[in-house]
Amino acid sequence: MKYAYYPGCSLHSTAKEYDMSTKKVAKALNIELVEIPDWNCCGATAGHSTSHLLAVALGARNLAQAESLGLDVAAPCAACYQRLVVAEREMKENPEIREKINSTLEKPYEGNNHTYSLVEVVAKAKEQIENLKVKSFEGLKVAAYYGCLLVKPPKIMQFDDPENPQILDDLVRATGAEAVDWSFKTECCGGALAVSNTGIVLKLTRDILRVARDRGADVIVTACPLCQSNLDMRQGQIKEAFGEEFNIPVLYFTELIGLALGLKPEELGLNSHFVSTKKVLEWRDAR
Repeated sequence: MKYAYYPGCSLHSTAKEYDMSTKKVAKALNIELVEIPDWNCCGATAGHSTSHLLAVALGARNLAQAESLGLDVAAPCAACYQRLVVAEREMKENPEIREKINSTLEKPYEGNNHTYSLVEVVAKAKEQIENLKVKSFEGLKVAAYYGCLLVKPPKIMQFDDPENPQILDDLVRATGAEAVDWSFKTECCGGALAVSNTGIVLKLTRDILRVARDRGADVIVTACPLCQSNLDMRQGQIKEAFGEEFNIPVLYFTELIGLALGLKPEELGLNSHFVSTKKVLEWRDAR
């Protein structure tokens, strides 16, 4: 499997551990990732709230760059994935927008490739994970948190079941862990409102963490840098605001898979989390 890799802004900054673990896991599973040359920001949050045409143009340029490589796109970040899917759909189905945008692009987008979430790409190698894993997380209870951007709006994303997706749960099970059945797997964490209205985000993330804890989750895994940041980094603030302490590690799904494949924690970026991941490492090493 070979894909044009779109890391997006987060994976080169606040979510470096996602980038590290993605590349290590891809290599272990013989998935070739070729970073899109001269990629630009997808326009998540600021771009699409300002101008629909601008948002589509930003995504279309990245798709055109990938198209020149003759490759489909793999996007790890849920927000980037959504923006690229929206751009792809608009460019393929709206001739007026396609003409306007292609007239401004150095490389016009012809619509000959497709955008996949990294979750979809790795899921194609689920049997390999089961066969190659050297460490089993049997007994570890993991809540797969999709957030809202991977699955919604369903008419556009067409990504699994929008209310009860299973693709991440299946990858959790491939590591030997138990996928927790819980009702908040697609609830919004507040995303970028963390900057402008932190109070709302603290309440939303507290509710998500509370349901995960009450369902017995030892760990949460996600595929969204904003979700991971809010759920991991803000547990201390939640304790101060509401008096509730969770201490639940929040990993990228690639980190959990990497550990199951026997990769070293430092190679996967597990030392860069706010909530200690020691619990997960101790569970792995005890088996």
